[in-house]
Amino acid sequence: MGSAGLKRAREKMLAEGVDRVAIETFAHYYRLLEHGETGMIPESTIDPVGMESLADVEVGEEAGAAALRTTAVIKLNGGLGTSMGMDRAKSLLCVRRGLSFLDIIARQVLHLRKQHGAPLPLIFMNSFRTSADTMAALARYEDLPVEGLPLEFLQNKEPKLLTADLMPVSWPKEPDLEWCPPGHGDLYTALRGTGLLETLLEAGYERVFVSNSDNLGAVPDPRVAGWFAGSGAPFAIEAVRRTPSDRKGGHFARRKADGRIVLRETAQTLDEDKAALADLDRHRYTSTNNLWFDLRAMKQALDVRDGILGLPMIRNVKNVDPGDPGSPEVVQIETAMGAAIEVFEGSALIEVGRDRFVPVKTTNDLLVLRSDVYDIGEDFVLDQVAGEIPFVDLDSEHYKLVGEFDKRFPEGAPSLKEAWSLKVAGDWTFCKGVQVVGEVALDGPTGRIDAGTVLSDTDAHGDG
Repeated sequence: MGSAGLKRAREKMLAEGVDRVAIETFAHYYRLLEHGETGMIPESTIDPVGMESLADVEVGEEAGAAALRTTAVIKLNGGLGTSMGMDRAKSLLCVRRGLSFLDIIARQVLHLRKQHGAPLPLIFMNSFRTSADTMAALARYEDLPVEGLPLEFLQNKEPKLLTADLMPVSWPKEPDLEWCPPGHGDLYTALRGTGLLETLLEAGYERVFVSNSDNLGAVPDPRVAGWFAGSGAPFAIEAVRRTPSDRKGGHFARRKADGRIVLRETAQTLDEDKAALADLDRHRYTSTNNLWFDLRAMKQALDVRDGILGLPMIRNVKNVDPGDPGSPEVVQIETAMGAAIEVFEGSALIEVGRDRFVPVKTTNDLLVLRSDVYDIGEDFVLDQVAGEIPFVDLDSEHYKLVGEFDKRFPEGAPSLKEAWSLKVAGDWTFCKGVQVVGEVALDGPTGRIDAGTVLSDTDAHGDG
């Protein structure tokens, strides 16, 4: 039945115009799935890994600028922000002063070009759902395109497979839901299939810096570019120390069998190894998803593998309609782009500060980003002005969706630069100029915080 499923999936992808390299990559993972591959990485097969810190690295100013002049920037921009109630590119969310993620990313790059005399092309990997909105929003930046290079390329799509028999699912009421992205590991497949990898090499670029568009800390910094260029490594990832909020997230390790660095995601961890995954003393580093790779090394690796890097598979089981738990159960075959670190001999890791890792996955993160915890200067780089990043936990019933979240902060985010934590249970509205100091918990079915109120851990905050 599985082989029939692959034949049907191939036909479906061809009919949709999916690139040949992407179809062959999908077929590779389909066969692994068919033969029971789970992509799991047992704790017994790995050891903890250490690394050098960017804080201890010496990079000359000219060396950094020179490296930046032969670097291209790719932003992963395929996400719709559906978990936050959005139906368009998450990067269109307003951060502050009317500027979206896209606005700030574009201005960061334009500033760096001027400062270092670098062409620094900025290219977005969009999905078929985010392309139109993103390109429309970027049209105002007439100087952004670099001659001979596109502003975007599209990630591929693949059919969701029924868990029962691995046949492509049919969902006539909403056919778009029959498809899914292949995870951000599709980056390499899409770069090769679109010809962009060759185009960048022919234009004289030597390396690429890749990061998520929802991480405004991921600036193509000349210091990191200089470190990577000088390291001679074919591939590198920026890592940060894990904190309690990262306990359930992926981490780096070293594979005992061959000494290669691996990135183990939560979905690749056995249930009996979940305690080891959560052990912050054993596995100390998590990925920022900020990665660097040498373009020639990547081309060679893809050439010898006929376009298939062979990243570890992630078997993701969901419902065909994520909003309907009664809809058929499907498998989404995914890969993570950071997993490519194990493909290259001599791959490297570098520990960076949390200022380079400011992801926005929930409205909790968005509130911190919109607050005065960060300042945004003339270079449009986030500058953390608070001593610590406060922990924010907003009642998901009232704040999870961006539209509802915005209603409850009609005058903008409260001041959080002196806060340790803000926990909100119930439905509370914050008026203008509210300050949060120390550890604050609001608890009650509904409440209103008046303009200019200072909330502190010495106060009691019950029903409003």
